[in-house]
Amino acid sequence: MSTPTATSPAHQPVSSWIGEFILLAALWGASFLFMRLGAAEFGPLPTAGLRVALATVFLWPIMLRQGHFAAFKAHWRPIMLAGVINSAIPFALFAWAVMHIQTGLSSILNATVPLFGALVAWIWLGDRINRLRWAGLALGFVGVALLAWRAPAGTGFKTDSAHWAIAACLVASAFYGISASFTRRHLTGVPPLATATGSQLGATLALALPTLWLWPVQLPGARAWGAIAAIAVLCTGIAYILYFRLIAHAGPSRALAVTFITPVFAVMYGALFLGENITLWMVGCALVIVCGTMLSTGLIRTARARAASVERA
Repeated sequence: MSTPTATSPAHQPVSSWIGEFILLAALWGASFLFMRLGAAEFGPLPTAGLRVALATVFLWPIMLRQGHFAAFKAHWRPIMLAGVINSAIPFALFAWAVMHIQTGLSSILNATVPLFGALVAWIWLGDRINRLRWAGLALGFVGVALLAWRAPAGTGFKTDSAHWAIAACLVASAFYGISASFTRRHLTGVPPLATATGSQLGATLALALPTLWLWPVQLPGARAWGAIAAIAVLCTGIAYILYFRLIAHAGPSRALAVTFITPVFAVMYGALFLGENITLWMVGCALVIVCGTMLSTGLIRTARARAASVERA
């Protein structure tokens, strides 16, 4: 395995990507709220299908204006496959899950993505993860596990359905983890806008038939349409540009660590707009998750690690 260079993702300064990291967490945190509002009237698969279709419509002219169509054309096969792995399958699974568990809990389960992502990157790409980052990943996962253990499933949800919803969230999270390493392996150097746009097109094609087949008989109202528009433009179109930029600048494991922060936003949105419960236990676990994120992404490093980083630079 080659030695990382000073310009590799592992050695990019935190200040170069931390702002995008937090913004992405806020946008993805809102996606669970919008999924619930959309799926309540459209159903899970049409919600996922519309999400990626509208995101494609939003991103396509931007990609053309920026002159990235040639990059998409040159790499369209892996880009569109990435869309199936990273959008079509996870979006459909989460859209179904939020109908059976609280949106906050679904986002908490989504926070297992960095664990899957780190393991995939370690096995597939040979990524080196030092002990401090392993400790951060473990701490974050412990916080997620504790929060999920005590988080209420919500009134009106059946236990069996909730268990299946939890399983769906974990499968979706595993696909996110696989996609991050797939993107780094096959799409390194491709402009993030070309990857984001093309991947949404691939997801749209994958979900087209299920969306049409399961289209609701009764036309959904303005609130559902607004939720779909928001999740498509803000939480998908803009968010995926940020996501692929983070993979390029910070590496896949650190990019996936954004899901440790996402539950903090999602729980807050759920409480404000859906009346979901926030307890002191949730707040305490959220702090554990934030600390784990800071360790796993390199925001907190030992003096020895900082000195080593300076020597490499």
